[in-house]
Amino acid sequence: MGDLVFIFASACVINNFTLALFLGLCPFFGVTGRLDTAFRLGLANIFVLVITSLSAWALNTYVLIYAPYLRLISFIVVIASTVQFVEMLIKKLSPGLFRALGIFLPLITTNCAILGLALFQTSRGYSLVEGLVYALGAGVGLTLALVIMAGLREENELAAIPRVVRGTAMSFFVAGILSMAFMGFAGLFSQS
Repeated sequence: MGDLVFIFASACVINNFTLALFLGLCPFFGVTGRLDTAFRLGLANIFVLVITSLSAWALNTYVLIYAPYLRLISFIVVIASTVQFVEMLIKKLSPGLFRALGIFLPLITTNCAILGLALFQTSRGYSLVEGLVYALGAGVGLTLALVIMAGLREENELAAIPRVVRGTAMSFFVAGILSMAFMGFAGLFSQS
């Protein structure tokens, strides 16, 4: 149980995909204009990460032992089909969210955090349960990064900030400071 807590905490905070490993920066900068949109995209990413984790484990355990050279292309096919499913589901259940996410929903397909999860999980040799916990931790961490950034960007819209640093420049400043803050968690947990 302690290992699972360590895996979750490491993926969520210590080795946060966005703020420590710099994966998934496209949605991080593109969709974080509003809190509700950022949170919902985070939930969609969690779903895709969990399905990717399940699929990566199944592929590695049953299929890719015979053809390991197909690992990368297999992961890409699984991720693309999962994102298509999520896109159709969101379009059907929440057309407003579908319009709000715009181009960033199909961009989950090319989100390097999703592919990174499958590759990291494989290289670390995680079991099914460990992989799922890792995916949940990575998804919660990605959602946390999106929501924090969205909250700060909404707050910055109301603040008296000089025009020189408004917009993209301020987003980069805030992202850098958030990244340094999250990197401060390195070494917080030690696995014994």
